[in-house]
Amino acid sequence: MTDLSMQKRLAAEVLGVGVSRIWIDPSRIEDVASAITREEIKRLIKEGVIQVKPTHSPSRGRWRERHEARKKGRHRGPGRRKGDATARRDPKEEWMHRIRKIRRYLRYLRDHGVIDRKTYRKLYMWAKGGMFPTFSALQRWLEEHGYPTSVKK
Repeated sequence: MTDLSMQKRLAAEVLGVGVSRIWIDPSRIEDVASAITREEIKRLIKEGVIQVKPTHSPSRGRWRERHEARKKGRHRGPGRRKGDATARRDPKEEWMHRIRKIRRYLRYLRDHGVIDRKTYRKLYMWAKGGMFPTFSALQRWLEEHGYPTSVKK
């Protein structure tokens, strides 16, 4: 086997690519081995004896497979998590979902005559102040104070 490292290096310099991307035609190895000047290398490039291999980017096949699994909930257990819960969930988003649910429920109770406007306003402001950390906390409070939590139609 002939050592073509010098020819590969010259070709890489001429073509402006890395040595690993140089391809030499196996049937014309003797011609390439005898080429020792840049001009000879350029001629071989023109003839197509020396060519540049195309670039390859990393395959996304493994990523796609993993992504599909993650959509199903795999690879998301406690061992994968880094940081606290607020690093994965936005506290503001959480608050928005919680307060909207509570306010929706309060409107529903007011509109169906379960609570009067004064009680609605008081509970609304309490909810805004964070007195009810969860929807069920509001329901518990209502039950403790004698308000029905569900309305019969």
